[in-house]
Amino acid sequence: MPLNRRKFLKKSAVTGAGVAFAGAVGAPAAQAVEARKGHRPVKRYALTVMGTTDLHGHVFNWDYFKDAEYADAAGNAQGLARISTLVNAIRKEKGRANTLLLDAGDTIQGTPLTYYYAKVDPITAKGGPVHPMAQAMNAIGYDAVALGNHEFNYGIETLRKFESQCDFPLLGANALDAKTLKPAFPPYFMKTFRVHGAPPVKVAVLGLTNPGIAIWDKAYVQGKLTFPGLEEQAAKWVPKLRSMGADVVVVSAHSGASGTSSYGDQVPYVENSAALVAQQVPGIDAILVGHAHLEIPELKVTNAASGKTVVLSEPLAFAERMSVFDFQLVFERGCWRVESVAASVRNTNAVADDPRITRLLKDEHDVVVAYVNQVVGSATETLTTVEARYKDAPIIDLITKVQEDVVRAALVGTQYASLPVIAQASPFSRTSEIPAGDVTIRDLSSLYVYDNTLVAKVLTGAQVRAYLEYSANYFVRTPAGAVVDTEKLTNANNRPDYNYDYVSGLRYDIDIAQAEGSRIKNLTYGGAALDDAQQFVFAVNNYRANGGGAFPFVASAPEVWSESTEIRTRIAEWVTAKGSLDPAEFASVDWKLTREGTPVF
Repeated sequence: MPLNRRKFLKKSAVTGAGVAFAGAVGAPAAQAVEARKGHRPVKRYALTVMGTTDLHGHVFNWDYFKDAEYADAAGNAQGLARISTLVNAIRKEKGRANTLLLDAGDTIQGTPLTYYYAKVDPITAKGGPVHPMAQAMNAIGYDAVALGNHEFNYGIETLRKFESQCDFPLLGANALDAKTLKPAFPPYFMKTFRVHGAPPVKVAVLGLTNPGIAIWDKAYVQGKLTFPGLEEQAAKWVPKLRSMGADVVVVSAHSGASGTSSYGDQVPYVENSAALVAQQVPGIDAILVGHAHLEIPELKVTNAASGKTVVLSEPLAFAERMSVFDFQLVFERGCWRVESVAASVRNTNAVADDPRITRLLKDEHDVVVAYVNQVVGSATETLTTVEARYKDAPIIDLITKVQEDVVRAALVGTQYASLPVIAQASPFSRTSEIPAGDVTIRDLSSLYVYDNTLVAKVLTGAQVRAYLEYSANYFVRTPAGAVVDTEKLTNANNRPDYNYDYVSGLRYDIDIAQAEGSRIKNLTYGGAALDDAQQFVFAVNNYRANGGGAFPFVASAPEVWSESTEIRTRIAEWVTAKGSLDPAEFASVDWKLTREGTPVF
């Protein structure tokens, strides 16, 4: 190995070079198959590629929001400590020298553990800590990791520091320097596997990330990085990898398989394009799929140019599953050929934590548990999100109230100070609860599970009306008189809960008996019908402000203020300053579901 990994990473981050390592000498997996008389033995090789994705900071099988072991109705388990046990078993079974361990991105955001080491005790501080995800993944022995969009949530400085702490490359062939258009991260990783009695097998891993980063983390990447489409960059790099002698090409893609985008036409590249890459770019053998948080044990896609089958697999997020690709290669006519690929997923609920990983990160875990259990105030009554998807719930009003207050204070003394402030918020969780009595950071974090920050935009009344109509598409059309089943009332067109918005400061009905686009009724501001020309300052999270969810007008609306402090932190500050959490101070019923004028509830 001419350069150690860390030095090579440093070099590749600047030059955009790929990453190439020779595999360690290990147990041979090639075997001679009995041949007929007069024929040479056929040499074969078995390679196993393991893959995770969307780990989102889950090291332990622990729910920091509930201060308890993670548990769900499906019996799932979470965490890299479980993944480590699965990896150890497969390496023992197959021979470590015949395996590869990959990840498809979204690593350093998603739990209080990752938030703490990005913001409270940041890895970027002088003499700061080593990120828990770097520690865990180094210890497990990951070979390469594709960049996810959430890698950019804390800014490029934090990402680069994390990169420097990893013993593996962070890959992003379509994460380009905005000025030079050269790769800002290593595009690929190549490993050579030694085979007894036969030439070595060269395996290339191409890393692709999500074009949506340009929208979702615009504040951090605009003018610095650009993110072209996965298909375009795969078409550029796969032939290069083959020309470099790659016998096997695996893509690790932080992009789902559905062919759809959540951001409409704001960027000309598909968000979930893994299957399109398989279909359009010849020369790929398998794709580890990420981003969509779906479980796809095995998906076979036929490449349009070559007619060959490409095998895709996406393991469930949060380290609940691990994908396993089993490759069978045969040596023919002087070269290795992939004879077959089969994919499956392994469930982490079938194994115990690897004690080596839990011991390694016990101190970091304990520090974060203590942090989230700090008491910051008290609540006069229990607040919950159980009905927040279809009823105006006080717990969501808390979010909008905090956002309104922060933006009003920020705009004092500006030309926008006289404009009315309204705010949006979404029912992120169906199980969040702030109990009566002591309120902790943990309680408030469970209400706002994303690391979103606050932005102020200016919208007209007409634009707000269109925004509300788009949001109302979340509800399934239900005629007057039909039975209302709350389990089937929401998520029309597979829209997730986080893409349904309340808007505070207005009053309105949502008539779910009407067709999409005609549901907002009795929309008023200040007791009078909404004036389409009226201007409002709209307090909105950065995901929505940058076009997440493809809500109309907001992404292109004038921005008058923004900040880098998380909304979750602002909520904790608000509650701490008040001392008590009393719904009388922030809750009001601003909207309701109706059918032809009759309330649903």
